[in-house]
Amino acid sequence: MNYRLLIVDDENDSREALAELAQRWGYDVQTASDGTEALRRAIEWHPDVILTDLVMPNMDGLWLLRALRAELPDCPVVLLTGRGTIQTAVQAIKEGAYEFIEKPLEVSRLRIVLDRALEKKETMREVQLLRRRLAALAPGTDMIGSGPAMQRVFELVKKVSPSNASVVIGGESGTGKEVLARAVHSLSPRKDKPFVALNCSAIPATLIESELFGYERGAFTGADQRRLGNFELAHGGTLFLDEVGELPLEMQGKFLRVLEERKFRRLGGKAEVEVDVRVICASNRDLKDEIRKGRFREDLYFRLHVFTIVLPPLRERREDIPILVQHFIEKFNGETGKHVQGVSAQAMETLQSYAWPGNIRELRNTVERAMILVDHDLIGEEHLPPDMRPSRPEAAALRVPVGIPLRDVEKEYILASLQRNGGNKARTAEVLGISEKTLYNKLNRYAASARDRAGEGSEPGDGHGAAAGAKL
Repeated sequence: MNYRLLIVDDENDSREALAELAQRWGYDVQTASDGTEALRRAIEWHPDVILTDLVMPNMDGLWLLRALRAELPDCPVVLLTGRGTIQTAVQAIKEGAYEFIEKPLEVSRLRIVLDRALEKKETMREVQLLRRRLAALAPGTDMIGSGPAMQRVFELVKKVSPSNASVVIGGESGTGKEVLARAVHSLSPRKDKPFVALNCSAIPATLIESELFGYERGAFTGADQRRLGNFELAHGGTLFLDEVGELPLEMQGKFLRVLEERKFRRLGGKAEVEVDVRVICASNRDLKDEIRKGRFREDLYFRLHVFTIVLPPLRERREDIPILVQHFIEKFNGETGKHVQGVSAQAMETLQSYAWPGNIRELRNTVERAMILVDHDLIGEEHLPPDMRPSRPEAAALRVPVGIPLRDVEKEYILASLQRNGGNKARTAEVLGISEKTLYNKLNRYAASARDRAGEGSEPGDGHGAAAGAKL
């Protein structure tokens, strides 16, 4: 499919030259001579990108930009501007233009900007799709995933939620076991009652009993008033015990008694307290292996394992990474007041190829870090942790004779780097640590020097060679 480009310029020669150039690059092209005609064509034709002169009689490029923001807000607009209108062009960027290019026009620069504008539009299309998919997922819960692995999990959640059965959630650390437990609770008849979560591995063994069952005043030194435990706090609702395999053996026996009799005594108390609580447990350990090692009671295991759901690690559901990333971006936008729209194609490729040993928790932290670093509306590869980015191939050696002028060493290095990056000037400039404009100037200088030595006149470039710097 060819992308659609609308070119707007009141000068006929310039308009036709741009159209011919864009058609050589594979675009479907339409043209307009002023802002009014351009707006009509844009509404009828729906171009993928618009290239417009800033200064035109009647309706100029800035007027067109403002009109397009209302009619086609997702269509990127690239402005052509002379040196006397830079301030206006900067204002246009603030009002939503994608980029501006100064005249006289550098062909290679134009192609890079158009390619990037289209890449951004494709990213924004993906963002809109992800937002629609987010809205359709597991209504009433925070569970996110559209791949087959998570669809199987959703089906199990829907089946078990209406019952009072105990549920054990398995899966690696960071896979979202508490989120799943909350989903079971929110889809159950207990959804209007408390959901209480306790991480057993975070509570010292000496305090776990008082956390679960509470205590009476005077039960021990410092107990100056009655305190309700998690079982009582969850009465009528759901108690979620994460890392249940960390419960001490003595505590496991008391826990089993509560599950079977639905009553317990507070620490230091004499009267029994009756509770109506649904218990959901989670563990990243193999509880059967814990039984074999004598660290988990077999009778408690069978009492808890009425229904089991195992969450897959993130590396086994990579198709869900884009929608999870979009979810976290929306979440942190709300918290920070930023307006980040999505993730660049290169950054998303990196995120989907990473192993994610920390699962969704690590992904969430990665997006939060990127949100702190990003200053515009797309998260790029440069905003990801360095150890997450793909390793670059071993740099090729550059051999130059000893004793040649330093400027010639620089020239050989720049041209070799350009070749190694497949002629991509933006990437080459980034690798060399210089601006694209500086790179273009050096390439133009090399080309002019070569023409002078060969005694040739200037030939128009096509924007692909090392010395591409043709002007329109």
